[in-house]
Amino acid sequence: MQRAALELFSTRGYEQTTATEIAQAVGLTERTFFRHFSDKREVLFHGQERLTEAFLSGVEAAPADASPMEVVAAALQSAASFFPDERRSHSQARQSVIDQNPALKERERHKLAGLATALADALRARGVDELAATLAAQTGITVFEITFARWIREDEQRSLADISSEVLNELLTLTAAARLPTR
Repeated sequence: MQRAALELFSTRGYEQTTATEIAQAVGLTERTFFRHFSDKREVLFHGQERLTEAFLSGVEAAPADASPMEVVAAALQSAASFFPDERRSHSQARQSVIDQNPALKERERHKLAGLATALADALRARGVDELAATLAAQTGITVFEITFARWIREDEQRSLADISSEVLNELLTLTAAARLPTR
């Protein structure tokens, strides 16, 4: 159903596609559609819990003595497994649909905010203080967003994990070089 919905959204437009049409495209009824999804938006965002689990698995797998940013790096690497190269074309089409609709963009932002909260909670559960947990989690999600945007570029061939490492290393280089005046 998700593939059929994405194809319809891509060819007809998100607003012009109904839940009934999505269901009919795969030989199901509208009622069956609503057993699986609360609305047609959720077809695009189904799987959020699995992405969150991928991030949290990385947190759990990080060594006990890892710094907050090392934990975030482990979470990013774990999340990269959620996006194998075979998923790139689907992700490109999905993002194109989202980018064309303000309500879907807002839903995407909400999804990422929830992911940042889950990551911060997991860091706090490891004993990281509130400020460090929040900064590390928000930074991790920013790295993920930039990584994902690069990964879905038409000319990109590298894995999400490779791009994530590059983006995180660039961030660490930038922050290591910064020395702000103290008061």
